Amino acid sequence: MFSTEERIAQIVQVLKEQVVQDTVVPRNIRRAAEQAIEALLDKNKEPAVRAADAIVILEEISEDPNMPMHTRTIIWEVLGALEQVQ
Repeated sequence: MFSTEERIAQIVQVLKEQVVQDTVVPRNIRRAAEQAIEALLDKNKEPAVRAADAIVILEEISEDPNMPMHTRTIIWEVLGALEQVQ
């Protein structure tokens, strides 16, 4: 079982490696992923609040018609993982 901080670190790693660094992904989507990462790494807030902030950012872009399907799947998986953060 992973701690909350370990789970957040895994989510950040997935966003960095599979969204932010993927040059096929449109710039606005990569930028939103970077904002979600920043929200998740803000140690001044509780983990649940950080996760909620990231969810808001990622849900906003999850329906972008320009998003590649593989990226949409990753975003949905990340959203599911963030919803489990307490």
